[in-house]
Amino acid sequence: MQLNLKRPIVFFDLETTGLNISRDRIVEIGIIKIEPDQKETSYVRRLNPEMPISEESQAIHGISNEDVKDCPTFAEVGHEIAGFIGDADLAGYNSNKFDIPLLIEQFLTHNIDFSMDGRKFIDVQTIFHKMEQRTLEAALRFYCDQELKDAHSAEADAKATYEVLKAQIDRYKEVENDMDFLHEFTMTGKYRKIDFVGRLAINENEEIIYNFGKHKGKTIKQVFDEEPGYHRWIIDNDFPLYTKQIVQKETDKLIAANRKKKEKSGKPQSKSSPKEDKEALSNKLDQLKNKFNQNV
Repeated sequence: MQLNLKRPIVFFDLETTGLNISRDRIVEIGIIKIEPDQKETSYVRRLNPEMPISEESQAIHGISNEDVKDCPTFAEVGHEIAGFIGDADLAGYNSNKFDIPLLIEQFLTHNIDFSMDGRKFIDVQTIFHKMEQRTLEAALRFYCDQELKDAHSAEADAKATYEVLKAQIDRYKEVENDMDFLHEFTMTGKYRKIDFVGRLAINENEEIIYNFGKHKGKTIKQVFDEEPGYHRWIIDNDFPLYTKQIVQKETDKLIAANRKKKEKSGKPQSKSSPKEDKEALSNKLDQLKNKFNQNV
């Protein structure tokens, strides 16, 4: 069967130094790109992660530090990777939780322009888990009657994921051959996650909300009004860069809107009142509480 495509889609897989999206790095990337006319092209690169590969990761993918010591770094080939992907939709196996956020993290770390706007994100593992609940090797065996050769080779895993998705669409009448449907179908949880790691989500009113911690379920605007220092805590701490980027962008909008509102009112900037001074001090204390995670 053929995928019903209105735009290109890439199936990709990453082999990495570990599982921490913020700290770990890519050692191999494999991409299969499918055009609307079904033309296929591939891209495979091993990368020097500029950090040690954990023993646990080496045991899984078999790539050692010695294997990649002379390979290019992501900084050297990141623009090439972004160019190959282009404006394609993104698909993978467990990609919404791992591969996509880690790839975005690398693009942001190296200031490589890679917009997520307008793309569809299709996680083949989610379809599998909703329907059968198995591993990628079992999925390929179940749907395609094939054995996965070179498992945890990035290109082999990406190719297997592509074949599994086509077989899933063939097998299940309710799984439509439509990227909009697959994008929605492979999203999990009550709210649609927008930073992939699930720290931020979209509520039923299409507003960005915090999806964790003490402000879970509240919009960024609500939290900004109640505790202005909270967004600064996120920016300054160990959150993925894409999460930070969204929070910063939204708070910048709120700050600009507040400034415009003041200018429109025509009221001159006056010296702060004791009440305002007290609120400012309270906001600083909130920032310190968040930073050190303790009561002041």
